[in-house]
Formats: sequence, structure tokens, C-alpha cells
Amino acid sequence: MLARAQVVIVGAGVIGASVAYHLADRGCTDVLILEKEATEVSGSTARSAAGVRHQFSSPTNVQLSRYSIERLKHFSEEVGGHAELYQVGYLFLINDPTTWEQYRHNVAMQREYGVRVELFTPDEAARFIPRVRTDDLVGATFGPDDGYCDPHGIATGYLRRARDLGVALQRETVATGFEITGGRVTAVQTNAGSVGCDMVVNAAGPWAGQVAQLAGVNLPVLPYRRNVYMTAPFPQIPGPTPLTVDVGSGFYMRKEGASMLMGLSRKDEPSSFNTTVDWEWLDILLEAGLYRFPILEEAALAEQQCWAGLYEITPDANPVLGRHPDLPNYVDASGFSGHGIMHAPAAGLVVAEEILDGRAHSFDIDELRITRFQKGALHAERNVI
Repeated sequence: MLARAQVVIVGAGVIGASVAYHLADRGCTDVLILEKEATEVSGSTARSAAGVRHQFSSPTNVQLSRYSIERLKHFSEEVGGHAELYQVGYLFLINDPTTWEQYRHNVAMQREYGVRVELFTPDEAARFIPRVRTDDLVGATFGPDDGYCDPHGIATGYLRRARDLGVALQRETVATGFEITGGRVTAVQTNAGSVGCDMVVNAAGPWAGQVAQLAGVNLPVLPYRRNVYMTAPFPQIPGPTPLTVDVGSGFYMRKEGASMLMGLSRKDEPSSFNTTVDWEWLDILLEAGLYRFPILEEAALAEQQCWAGLYEITPDANPVLGRHPDLPNYVDASGFSGHGIMHAPAAGLVVAEEILDGRAHSFDIDELRITRFQKGALHAERNVI
């Protein structure tokens, strides 16, 4: 392992990979990425449901999405590799008048930032999914430029290009501590030895809170299990179809090849690093799914293709980005709360600016800095799946 690097990045998932690429693309190649697993891109990035969307309640998130999705459209020519971006749209089905007014307000804001998004009546929304139940819906929103992508292809593309430019990757290397002198991190301690550094980036995903504690930093990022269930090939719902969300229940589904991918967050489950599939939760998910989409009764479950992964969640469902005020050469890049894949290009850009320019300037990330928790200045993202 290198004895020293200008920048050490903890975590080789999509965020760490994007940060490494954006640094290297600007000429900062003295970078070492530490990955605790034997294979990079094998954690939350590889277990993502892969959705990308512009339809957020926060203007900052809308702007991050606009930039990031545009970059994913041109990923092959700009970075290399394959993002496999399928812009089939996101369709939000809404059955509550108060929620509908919130979504209408969000749509007006999204349009102000140049996002294409439409308001549909229940009957207009019904054209996407055969036999969808609409009698209790009050409306729907549709973003034609939303969709899904290939998280593994994006992360490995960033990593490959970064390494081609000179970035180093150290596998099976766990961050075990930080050496701090004069209020600055001077080295990262690992199971393979100590590596000196000028800057360190915490891109450890679900483990970011634990990594931060090693530096004496209180980072409110906790891991939560999210289950993804797959059907056998199901031509009864023809593709392409939008990633469709029943907002009232939280149930979502999209096409994955010839099959359907389905999910529903279990909000009462405590934080853990558990990534085994919760089969008991499947009954609750199917109850919600069949209510809105009765056609799913004809689908068969592909048990061997189901999986579970971890969301890295913050109290306001927004990421933590930027330098820490009490440890100025420690930079956070975590807590994306399920939005890490879709915001990875923008996150890599602004973190690289924090490191190389002293402060992010392509986007105003002040409301995403860790200081918001100390000030109580939280602006919660309400459009969370």
C-alpha cells in the first residue's frame, strides 16, 4: 500500500469512484481509494434499484439531478464505460388531496429549473399500466426524462478512468482510525498499515457514520435495509414503462428486462447492516402492490433474483457534503438516502471543488453541509421512496 497520498478516499462505491474521477480529471491523481471488500462496487451501489429522477421537493436536489442525469446521458463519451440510462420516466400516482397539492407545488418549482414534468388526470395516468386502479386517485405527475440506469457500469466506469489517470485502489483495506495533529487529519490507519494524507474523503456509504466516529466526528448517517423483489418474465405489462410509484403506499415497480422489479420501504425496521431478503415483508409489499396494480396477481416471483441492500439515511433524507468546520481536511460525501446513484456525478464534482478550490462553486451545497444539524437548519426532502 502507498505510504502517502494527497487524497485518501474511504469507499470505492459510486460516490468514491466519482470523487476519484473528478479529482483525476482535473489533474489531481495522487489519490488512494480504500475499499474494505475484496471487490470494489460490491456494496450498496451494486444492490441499488437504479432509479434516476428530477422529481424532488428540494430545489438543490432538482439541480443535482439535472446536472447528473445530463452527465449520465453522455457517460460513454465523457468517461467511458456504460451508464445504460433508460429515460422511460417516473410516474407518481397520488390518492390524497393534500399530497396532490404538494406535488403540484413541486412541479411548479421543478419547471422553474427547466425540468420537463407533466400533471396527469387519473385517466391519463392509466394508459401506462394495464388495469391499474384509478378510482381513488386524484392525479399523477410524470417526468419523461427520469428513468433508471446501470449503477455498476457507472461506478466501474468512473473507477477505470480514474485508475487510467493514475489513481490507486487498495482492496481489502479497512479504515480503523485517523491520526489527527493540530486539528487536521495527517494519516488514515488501516488493517494494512497507515497512509499519510493531505485530505480524506468519507465516501463509506452505510458505514460512513462509523468511519466518521473514528475521526471524532458525529455524522448522523445510519444504514437501513431495503428489499427488492423480482418477478419471472411478465409480458402482461409490456415495456418500456415508467418507474411507477403508488405514493399513498410507497410501493414502486419498474421493468427489469422482461420481468418486473418491485419495492416498498419498511419504515419501522431498525437500523442494521442486514442484507438478507425479508420474506415476511413480501406479504405487505404484495398487498400494497395488488391493490393498485391487480394485474400483478398473474405474476410469478423469481426468488433467486430478489435481493436486499442498504440505504445510508440522514434525518432529513439529504446527503452530507463538504468540509467539516472542526476538521478542515476531512470531507463528507455520504448520507444520500437512496439518491446516491442519481446524484453521483454532481457529488463527485462538488467534492473535487471542495478539495481543489477550497469550496464547491458549481452548486451551492451550504444546506447540505454537516453544520445544518448543529444549527437545526434542516430542509427535509419530502419526495422520498
